[in-house]
Amino acid sequence: MKKTVVFHSNSSRIFTGFGKNMKNVLRYLYKTGKYNLVEFANTKYKDSDELKTLPWKGFGTMPEPAVVQALASDQTKLRAVSYGHHEIDNLMKEIKPDFYIGIEDIWALAPLTEKKWWNNNCMVWTTLDSLPLYQDAIKIIPKVKHYYAWASFAGKEAERLGHPKGSIKTLRGSTETSSFFRLKEEDRTALRKEFGLTDEFIIGFVFRNQLRKSVPNLIQGFKKFKQDNPKSKAKLLLHTHWGEGWDIAKLIKDNEISNDDVLTTYFCKKCKQYEIKKFSGQKIACKYCDGKDTVETTNITNGVSEEQLNEIYNLMDVYCHPFTSGGQEIPVTEAKLTGLITLVTNYSCGEDFSTEESGGMPLSWKPYYEPGTNFIKATTLPESIAEKIERVYKMPLEKRLVMGKKARKFVIENLSAEVIGKQIEEIIDNSSTVEWNFESDFIPRNPNHIPLDTEDNVAWVTDLYKNILRMTVDENDEGLKTWISQLNKGVTRDQILSYFRNVGAKENQQNNKIELSDLLDKDDLGRRILFVMPQSAGDVFMSTSLLPSIKKLYPEYNIYFATKPEFNELLNGNPHIHKVLHFTPAMENLLTMEGHAKGEGYFDITFLPHLGTQKNYDYQHNGIDKIQFNLLSSHALT
Repeated sequence: MKKTVVFHSNSSRIFTGFGKNMKNVLRYLYKTGKYNLVEFANTKYKDSDELKTLPWKGFGTMPEPAVVQALASDQTKLRAVSYGHHEIDNLMKEIKPDFYIGIEDIWALAPLTEKKWWNNNCMVWTTLDSLPLYQDAIKIIPKVKHYYAWASFAGKEAERLGHPKGSIKTLRGSTETSSFFRLKEEDRTALRKEFGLTDEFIIGFVFRNQLRKSVPNLIQGFKKFKQDNPKSKAKLLLHTHWGEGWDIAKLIKDNEISNDDVLTTYFCKKCKQYEIKKFSGQKIACKYCDGKDTVETTNITNGVSEEQLNEIYNLMDVYCHPFTSGGQEIPVTEAKLTGLITLVTNYSCGEDFSTEESGGMPLSWKPYYEPGTNFIKATTLPESIAEKIERVYKMPLEKRLVMGKKARKFVIENLSAEVIGKQIEEIIDNSSTVEWNFESDFIPRNPNHIPLDTEDNVAWVTDLYKNILRMTVDENDEGLKTWISQLNKGVTRDQILSYFRNVGAKENQQNNKIELSDLLDKDDLGRRILFVMPQSAGDVFMSTSLLPSIKKLYPEYNIYFATKPEFNELLNGNPHIHKVLHFTPAMENLLTMEGHAKGEGYFDITFLPHLGTQKNYDYQHNGIDKIQFNLLSSHALT
């Protein structure tokens, strides 16, 4: 019988490193015919039409849009949703796989190791790229039998910290080798001519425009190289989206570099053609199909095909990839396949790809501490960039070609989809049968929590995360930072508290795993009264005038007040209320709340003053020792 294997990562249809790796590995394994393959695609909705056309099963991990919209203001929750945490339990229970492989950032995978279904047939395949290693990455080592990182960097550091050798093994991200290769010289010349290029020396960089990509350093290094080699006719080709991350146009201007010397890739979403030229804005007309506003710089949504990207690499004379840190950097391996010498920052995964054996050269760097996280990051030296570009520029063509062939061989032997796919095959095939536990491990939220009494905003919001949403955050958490920023802008604590309570209540309702008995104090010996008033603000407020009389009649009983979370603040500090509960429709059933005989229900007495019809019981209580009266009659309590 075929094993069912789940791959959980970026969608195989998007142009990211994780997405490309997902596509490469799934294609390889699909061709073997050995497995029932299932793709869990982050950032895609569960029943996305796009995923229905895959040759294997595909499910998005995003909940319905209404849930996403409700969480839009909380970056912590939203990030968890984008990593699939909201739907992963339901999907795992539905698919019941034999093997699970999570391919994501470690902060997306570490929380999953706490799931009840996590076992020895679950694999972490992640990118660890900075020192010190992320603390959760170290904590989960004992829980993960199959623990792999894309670069050797992480395994060496784990071993240095005293963990057994092989605690974190190396399994590189896969590269599609058939799509990338060096074109014939006449084809390269013709390609250059198409974009108005002749004998210019072109330095290329293919990257997602993230701040960890050291664009300012590269531009400064490029400027120095041009100054030192004025006859080089050098051009810098930045294949990226200029609409996110670094303001590249401003960096060019600030460094007094001519716009003509910096090229980029434009792509038409209508006709799928690309063009290499200097930057001239976004959403411009297409010269190929006359499309209006259809052309912009390449991006992960509208980008070039593998064949087109191969042509773009072939326009380059050298490839330069400076960064602060990285898990592997797929463009580096693609560039090597096209026979380019690669200049890579000698830190993190760069240690593997800047060696002579890999057809690369190391870029020198200095360490700095990343604000907020204190991770050690690399700032690549512009002088080193200029020096290594010059070394390649002055290198005889024959030697460049020899190094380029070495680079291609390194990738084929170490990173091809076939090599990586075969290693994954062995991991899956050698796995044993295990028992899976798909019971929900949802931790009940507590929307009734009374916030910490403190003037410290950080401590106050941290307490809401911990005691209402049952989440642990630290001062570096993006969600926490967002709420502190909102407080500084004038948003009130009551507004934020209301948001947290609503989210907690909704999550309890969605998971439907909350037992009322779990919310009741065990030390009140069953002497409990439930007062139910779901809404509205006026009714809730006025109904509190009845509580002193109830307490006078039943001094030894604890009064539980049930209402919707948005009205909790009206009850804060009321001396007659023992605890506020989140209202659910079940609380309107008198017989359920009190039971059919003494001692069977949750409460001794339940008052439902908001229900005043013959259809619903609102005052009949079982047990002869219970006083029967209607709170709607004011004299009943006098």
